[in-house]
Amino acid sequence: MPFSLAHGGMQVQIEQTKVALEQRGVEVDYLRWWDDQQRGDLVHYFEAPPAAYQSVARRKNIPLVTTVFFSETCNRSRKRLLAQAAVTRFLLALPFGHTIKNQLPWVSYRRSDCIIVGLQAEKRVLQMVYGIPEDRIRLLPIGCESDFLNARPSPRTGGFLVCVGTLCAQKRTVELAEMAIAANVPMLFIGKPYSDDDPAWLRFQRLAASSDLIRHKGYLRDRQELVASLQQARGSVLFSTFENWSIAADEATACGLPLLLTDLPWARERFGASARYFDARRPQENARILRRFFEDAPELPPAPRPVSWNRVAELLCGIYQDVLTRGGR
Repeated sequence: MPFSLAHGGMQVQIEQTKVALEQRGVEVDYLRWWDDQQRGDLVHYFEAPPAAYQSVARRKNIPLVTTVFFSETCNRSRKRLLAQAAVTRFLLALPFGHTIKNQLPWVSYRRSDCIIVGLQAEKRVLQMVYGIPEDRIRLLPIGCESDFLNARPSPRTGGFLVCVGTLCAQKRTVELAEMAIAANVPMLFIGKPYSDDDPAWLRFQRLAASSDLIRHKGYLRDRQELVASLQQARGSVLFSTFENWSIAADEATACGLPLLLTDLPWARERFGASARYFDARRPQENARILRRFFEDAPELPPAPRPVSWNRVAELLCGIYQDVLTRGGR
């Protein structure tokens, strides 16, 4: 499938999955939608595939595996998910034409032979909101690159905390920078904006220029350089409005850093009591929480280490074999 217009976790997942599968002897190719001669035993599509593509795959008896991401949806309350489920059922029951219904991404979930998600919270969305049977859902962890897994753990003696991710409103970069200044906590931000005229990026630049507490590095393609930056920090912070599985958090834990995260379902499921959390109900306390984390970070216990992409590929091969054995639906 085509990549999105911005580098992020999905692209990393696609690229690393391909590499790890090839290392296990699996022949993998990116989808060439223009090539009617491309062949394969199955198609693994990331995000909801178009209905027309699903239809052709079914006519050719090619099973379809779909990986979906519910970054915002999986962090909604049960009440909101139930309301969304009611809307979904209502829309699907309306006397729309077949063509119109096919434009709804939810329909593609029901037509996939297997749907892969990373979290129980995402599985709950598939079942509760979209009515996908449990036997067609598989949980698969997201892997971590060997550069991080093999790194020497951070001594946590550095004089700053680190935040890795796109500098944008969703990640609440500006709010975290303002909080760091208020708490007198040095912060290193690693990442780039979606565009040079993004309002959040412009505000962040002004903050960084006005305070020695805020430093910035652009997106680091060199993994060893990123590892070195993490090893020099004493802890990692994410203040996002939502996530589904943060690769940046896994990379930080692989380097031995403790985590301070937004208190959301994905984070509680992934890290539980091994991380610290901002207080969503009392945001006025968050600057104090950030300062306390900065002070305590050198002595905090490490979070669970992530799995390797090779392990992910091993599990994925089992999913593929199961789908091929069943021959699709």
